[in-house]
Amino acid sequence: MVFPDPSRAPADGPLALGGDLSVATLLSAYRQGIFPWPLDDALLSWWCPDPRAVLPLDGLHVSRSLARTLRRGELSTTTDRDFLGVLEGCADREVTWITPWLVHAYRGLHAAGHAHSVEVWDAGGTLVGGLYGVALGAVFSAESMFHRVDDASKVALVGLVERLRRGGFTLLDVQLPTDHLARLGAVTMPRSVFLARLAEARERRATWPGAG
Repeated sequence: MVFPDPSRAPADGPLALGGDLSVATLLSAYRQGIFPWPLDDALLSWWCPDPRAVLPLDGLHVSRSLARTLRRGELSTTTDRDFLGVLEGCADREVTWITPWLVHAYRGLHAAGHAHSVEVWDAGGTLVGGLYGVALGAVFSAESMFHRVDDASKVALVGLVERLRRGGFTLLDVQLPTDHLARLGAVTMPRSVFLARLAEARERRATWPGAG
């Protein structure tokens, strides 16, 4: 699939409709700052919004309550140990854009080594939260996160940021601004600035940590 110029996309509307979710198409999209968003079970849309939300890797805000959760050590994180479980957890809500065919597509991207998960486990070894996204060069595009106990998704984000910093990543794309992400330190930037930073970061080398 050939995408239109993302710099000319509507600020708050889709850049393109239709297409496929092959690994090649998804990689092409993410390299250009474009991400898929199903409008319903049958119609796929592609977005590159303006402004764009990012979370600076040195700007994650850890609240006092989250710091207490981290200190207690009751929740632990791993990476790529249960990618499907994280996908299913993110999709397990009353209204979800993570359709079965999107789950299939990201499982393919994971098998190709580009989609990754951070899992959060309780002391008994039960999956209680997590997040997933796509890594290209030194860019990680976070797609979705979930929690089944308090603070689990935030613990996943802390685990993600620690791994990205350790691996040499320079850009954490969180796509759309929300109040929740803003409280965690996310900021917005003009799409033109984001695309320039993306072009630089995607050519850098970074290392995603192995499973575990």
